[in-house]
Amino acid sequence: MHHVPAIRIRSVNDQPIHGDGDFVLYWMTAFRRVRFNFSLQRAIEHCRTLGKPLVILEAVRTRYPWASDRLHHFIIQGMADNDAAVEKTKNPGVIYYPYVEPDHGKGSGLLAALAKRACLVVTDDFPCFFLPQLVKLAGRQLPLLVEAVDSNGLVPLRGTDHVFTMAFHFRRWLQKNLSPWLEKSEFPVADPLRNELPQIEPLPKSITNRWKPADLTALLSESGLAKLPIDHEVKPTKTNGGTVAAEKVLKEFLKHRLSRYKEERNQPEQEVASGVSPYLHFGHLSVHEIFHAAAKLEDWSLDCLAKKATGKNEGWWGTSPQLESYLDELITWREIGFNFCTHRQDYDKYDSLPDWCQKTLEKHARDKRPNLYELPEFEAAKTYDPLWNAAQRQLVREGRIHNYLRMLWGKKVLEWSASPQEALQTLIHLNNKYALDGRNPNSYSGIFWCLGRYDRPWAPERPIFGMIRWMSSDNTARKVRVKNYLRQYA
Repeated sequence: MHHVPAIRIRSVNDQPIHGDGDFVLYWMTAFRRVRFNFSLQRAIEHCRTLGKPLVILEAVRTRYPWASDRLHHFIIQGMADNDAAVEKTKNPGVIYYPYVEPDHGKGSGLLAALAKRACLVVTDDFPCFFLPQLVKLAGRQLPLLVEAVDSNGLVPLRGTDHVFTMAFHFRRWLQKNLSPWLEKSEFPVADPLRNELPQIEPLPKSITNRWKPADLTALLSESGLAKLPIDHEVKPTKTNGGTVAAEKVLKEFLKHRLSRYKEERNQPEQEVASGVSPYLHFGHLSVHEIFHAAAKLEDWSLDCLAKKATGKNEGWWGTSPQLESYLDELITWREIGFNFCTHRQDYDKYDSLPDWCQKTLEKHARDKRPNLYELPEFEAAKTYDPLWNAAQRQLVREGRIHNYLRMLWGKKVLEWSASPQEALQTLIHLNNKYALDGRNPNSYSGIFWCLGRYDRPWAPERPIFGMIRWMSSDNTARKVRVKNYLRQYA
């Protein structure tokens, strides 16, 4: 088995490895899968070096921002898949420990209790939401080595040394620098648990009695989440979480929808989107696995790449136009968000907008707004605009908005808010509360794009927007078909 690339491994603290520990502990927080996972692969590397078994701790707390039945249910479905996958390996050296906190603070101390018996802790290196602070705190508090491993994208988080402000510039950089990371040796192994590890003893009752492993079947029942102190008004959607559902969605996209992706992806009434975004966010699916499956579909190899980097979104990959269009979304537009969050801790703050955006919005901050709405009106889809209301209802019902309409949705909130700062807070709240793929670098890219990030000044200068790109529902309805969409989400 090849090793995890060093650029993807970060020591969170300078504590030692405890070679006399009972096991290696993998604290699974962002890459919630047992396939194509550099973090799990790194933990197993340590198991082999130290001659130790493995404990995988996957936990979910109750007090994370926007915690709800919707998000919990999706995560717990993934836990059930991981539990089944580990059980299926029959590997005598692995314990999978799912923990769902029953009340605020009840999970406190579990990581430390397991770490006391561990040689070291390996965890996930995710640059967004509350996870960076959580890992940093663990590194300060635990008296043993904590390693954070990056399994986010094709480009390692530390593969860039600055923020890219335009997709064109990032794409051109990718075309010059990406190919070495597409080598097979730079990909995670598909099934890191396939080789047996040394026999593991059951965890002590002092731990499992105090922090009872989750009854995943009970939690996934109709009333399973009712006792947890989370938001019960944001209900689960029909989209199932977990690696089994993720791989089914990916397979169906590649087989049935990819062929129409380039021509129809902006049409709200045509279901050609890949649908993998929630699974990428929760780590149920790896971008490496998606790329591997897509490349295999067209018998693609590194020899297909164009020799010259132009920064254009066509002609470089050497694939069909449909796949090229999808890869640009999957890699350029997804990973530019990870680039920003890696280098800017203020990725979710208004002041992170480019200077020209802030200046033009400030210039027009006191322009008269023809319509003003407060957060409750936005949330309840009570605006005068049927198309905007339909997009908001889709978000509330399904945890997603069609990608093209999501841009309009964001632009109109800017137009209808008392200030651009207020608009930003409304967008972040609605997206993070309802969207299955919210709280992610990619979703922050989409929100901030509506206020000018990654874009350029657009003439003519308009009221409220200034030089920010403007969109209207009437223009959108002329460009794409929305009649049935409006009927569906009326």
